[in-house]
Amino acid sequence: MGTVVDESSQQNQTAELLRLRGNRMTPQRRAILSIIQEHEGHLSADEIYYLARRDVPRLSLSTVYRTLDLLKKLDLVAELHLAGDHYRYEAQSEVHQHLVCMNCGKVIEFSCGHCSGVHEGLVSEHGFRITGSRVELLGYCEECSKALDN
Repeated sequence: MGTVVDESSQQNQTAELLRLRGNRMTPQRRAILSIIQEHEGHLSADEIYYLARRDVPRLSLSTVYRTLDLLKKLDLVAELHLAGDHYRYEAQSEVHQHLVCMNCGKVIEFSCGHCSGVHEGLVSEHGFRITGSRVELLGYCEECSKALDN
């Protein structure tokens, strides 16, 4: 029950942010944002399009791309380019990093506890204003590692 309130509250905040920027929360935008939030990220634009058409049958792929661009500009969605794959999208959330399997494409999120300390040190040392970071470690997931060893 708490998630319904949280999701509704989040959508209201998003609608207000869109309104302040001269846009509105359309059914298409609501469906796309809900899908990204529900699936917890790493979806391609094509996957988002396919899933959103269940709720909005007349949705076009170009609308998905335009909406993703808008949501990126509003810092609501992050665009990831993982291991040479197509762009993937996830809801903007707490900082995390990615393990990417080079065989099956599986993406595992993890948090790097010492990264914030490294960032603070770089800011102090270089006076650099960090607005984001990306750590992507490439290798093989447990299943693919086992298959490669056989």
